[in-house]
Amino acid sequence: MIDVIIAGAGPTGLMLACELRLHGVRVVVLEKETEPTGVVRALGLHVRSIEVMDQRGLLDRFLAHGRQYPVGGFFAGIPKPSPGRLDTAHAYVLGIPQPVTDRLLAERAAELGAEIRRGCEVTGLEQDEDGVTVELADGARLRSRYAVGCDGGRSTVRKLLGVGFPGEPAGVETLLGEMEATEDPAVIASVVADVRRTQLRFGVGPVEEGVYRVVVPAEGLAEDRTVPPTLEEVRERLRAVAGTDFGVHSPRWLSRFGDATRQAERYRTGRVLLAGDAAHIHPPVGGQGLNLGIQDAFNLGWKLAAEVGGWAPDGLLDSYHAERHPVAADVLDNTRAQMVLMSTEPGPRSVRRLVSELMDFEEVNRHLTEKITAISVRYDFGGGHGLLGRRLRDIGLKRGRLYGLMHGGRGLLLDQTGRLSAEGWTDRVDHVADVSEELEAPAVLLRPDGHVAWAGEDQAELLDHLPRWFGPATAG
Repeated sequence: MIDVIIAGAGPTGLMLACELRLHGVRVVVLEKETEPTGVVRALGLHVRSIEVMDQRGLLDRFLAHGRQYPVGGFFAGIPKPSPGRLDTAHAYVLGIPQPVTDRLLAERAAELGAEIRRGCEVTGLEQDEDGVTVELADGARLRSRYAVGCDGGRSTVRKLLGVGFPGEPAGVETLLGEMEATEDPAVIASVVADVRRTQLRFGVGPVEEGVYRVVVPAEGLAEDRTVPPTLEEVRERLRAVAGTDFGVHSPRWLSRFGDATRQAERYRTGRVLLAGDAAHIHPPVGGQGLNLGIQDAFNLGWKLAAEVGGWAPDGLLDSYHAERHPVAADVLDNTRAQMVLMSTEPGPRSVRRLVSELMDFEEVNRHLTEKITAISVRYDFGGGHGLLGRRLRDIGLKRGRLYGLMHGGRGLLLDQTGRLSAEGWTDRVDHVADVSEELEAPAVLLRPDGHVAWAGEDQAELLDHLPRWFGPATAG
């Protein structure tokens, strides 16, 4: 039997497949499209996703295909410099088109042994006490122990489960595409700068010589947003908004997106779970969507693997919803706020000017930057040490760096005392006795996703926390 079926071969589904394969889980990824998309919906990785790639030994692959940019200016496009003293070893944004991210993750998933089947559309789903039966459009039926819907905002899996998706429908729509332009680049840059003084949902930026990424507000809402706009529709909107169509022609691809904001009522229904856009959709302001999905997968992967492997403590799989649902709710809230601040109406523009003034205070700028980049996320593990529930940045050790020890996706006891023991959990937790000038705790127990599950130096306390996250000790 297949252990886990994943519906959707986007960044969320592929990241999840990678995480599950690290633990030997048999994974099949089903993708209805026969070929990878060339549509560039997301443009890069934020700090936390960069850290995730580093924790799994994938960062060099991404750096080879991306470009590093300063952290700053994300919140509603308000231009502010990068705040100082960010709690990360990776204080940059990695510009990398989504199709490249998809390709790199697909390559890694295949290397690890995940099976990716394209041209396989999920049309039916049933579950019982022992597993999940997935029906495909061609009538084939597959059986697995668990299934995860990573199949986007119009998720078939979510609809088949009957999970509510409350929120607000789209109120505005935006056209998006890559195309050539005949206008002089200097003229394009000048016009764009002038238009963006008031219309922040507009942009025409170079992709390569003669090719531009065009973003322009639509006139209204299309009856069917799955149907891409025509080149003439894009031209008309450019003329209406910018006074010129820049001579655009020969589109590589065209698409449209709305600003609907919705979140699944629950992320788990029995043996079926939801992640990425299947669990939450929001406007793309701040570039958080792809990153949020990757981080969902990073949270879920080891927990689902533990369940499949039979060592998950009670409640571990349910902690996926408990931890990630509030994170996504916060993203939905900040994107709602950003959309208001990007309005052309006088009231929101006044609020935008006030927020811009407040962001001149370093702490405000840092707070909003950490929110967008997700490095401020802290899960509620109860009271205790200040690091508890937070992810630990990559810190220097006497014998290397922390993230270099986490490539296998296991738990980690980083012990500066040299006196602690994780005996009984050595099949799930690595014990590293090393020291760091950057670690403000005698020892920390890290979950496979890098969040601090315990900090201290008392062996009895450690033995209380190990079973909570890594199940019962093994004998002998």
